[in-house]
Amino acid sequence: MILHPTPTGCAIALLGLADDTGVRLNGGRPGAAQGPAAFRAALARYGAADPASPAGGWPRVFDAGDVLPGASLDETHARVTAATAALLGTGLVPIAIGGGHDLAFPFARAVAQKFGPLTGVYFDAHLDVRDTPGSGMAFRRLIEDGHARSLHLHGFRPFVNAREHHAWFIAHGGHAALDTAPVALPPEPPQLFVSFDLDVLDAAHAPGVSAPNPAGWSPRDAEPWVLACGADPRVRSFDLMELCPPHDEGGRTARLAVHLFLAFLAGFATRP
Repeated sequence: MILHPTPTGCAIALLGLADDTGVRLNGGRPGAAQGPAAFRAALARYGAADPASPAGGWPRVFDAGDVLPGASLDETHARVTAATAALLGTGLVPIAIGGGHDLAFPFARAVAQKFGPLTGVYFDAHLDVRDTPGSGMAFRRLIEDGHARSLHLHGFRPFVNAREHHAWFIAHGGHAALDTAPVALPPEPPQLFVSFDLDVLDAAHAPGVSAPNPAGWSPRDAEPWVLACGADPRVRSFDLMELCPPHDEGGRTARLAVHLFLAFLAGFATRP
């Protein structure tokens, strides 16, 4: 799979979010700042140079590079929003690779500023609705700042979430789906953003994350959901977060992140 150096003829933009300040603030394992580089390296080595195409052909992907972190978390967030807005201005669908999950906030914020408030679909063992700065803040901020209408979470694990955060999530209309739920995105909202934290996956498959999950999803659980997200034209952005190369035995998690990225592209190829 070749990434293109210019946006000409491309439908998707790949944006690296190489920062893990938020992870450090929340006491997670540092290293996700190296996630975008590990992802690109794994993509370059994944499968065939010219893989068999899905029915619609592979969408062309512009590699927009990485957002340079700022001197503070807020400055980094502002830079992510500005870079994402610039890509949206070219008509491309942005895909972000991170990086701490707090970066989903400024990434989705830019999408909401263009398209209006969005419904959020995210895959994560954690609610990420903390009221303090850090990697666990993204979805609370999106709701409180008016960028998200509602939240739909897949992969929730009660043992790693505080009672107060769960109460806030429920009080603000959050919906945590059962793992046995059929593959289907929310039917009514006109615009969606999708965020995939790699720690929703079981640590046996994805050891290289900021907070390993001992009871997570398998790749086969995740793949049909990501395909569905790629295929749905209401999905305006997608991200893969918390890839942590220093803890990634044999590069397994980076390779799995690439597989999910390709699944999204295969779904995207079927869009009208």
